[in-house]
This record gives sequence, C-alpha cells and structure tokens, in this order.
Amino acid sequence: MTLEKRPSREIIGKLIVTKEGKRVGVVRDISFETRSGELIHLVVAQPTPYAGSLNIESKDGGLLIPYSAILAIGDFVVVSEEDMR
Repeated sequence: MTLEKRPSREIIGKLIVTKEGKRVGVVRDISFETRSGELIHLVVAQPTPYAGSLNIESKDGGLLIPYSAILAIGDFVVVSEEDMR
C-alpha cells in the first residue's frame, strides 16, 4: 500500500484511531530511515487506556505504530490493530 506523501507537520498532532473507531492516541512524532526517507513508525503521545492494552512496542515514553499498520491519513490517522503487533 502506498500513501500519498505529506509533510510531517500535517501528520503530527492528528488523532490516531483503529479501523473500528477506537482511539489510540495522538501522533507525537515520526521515525524514518535517514538514507531513504522511508517512514518506519508513528510515535504515539497521550496513549489511551485501550492503546496500553494492545501490547504495542514502546520507546522513550511513546508507543510505536509501524508504518505497515497505517490504512489512511485524513482528518484522523486510521490504523489496523492486526498490523500493529
């Protein structure tokens, strides 16, 4: 799946929800491969209690959602729970 390229400032601060509509948190930052510019993870700020129950990898106080779990980016960032594990 290829998503449209967007500047990071358009993604940071967006609410992250699952495709079922459950809130996960807010995009705090992104991590990417410096050589290729490939997006690796979204870093989640303000994780909800539901997000804490998903056993998602964490680093420096933020949960990490892999790029492969992103389904769409619009008013929200929509992710697939199955692809976050």
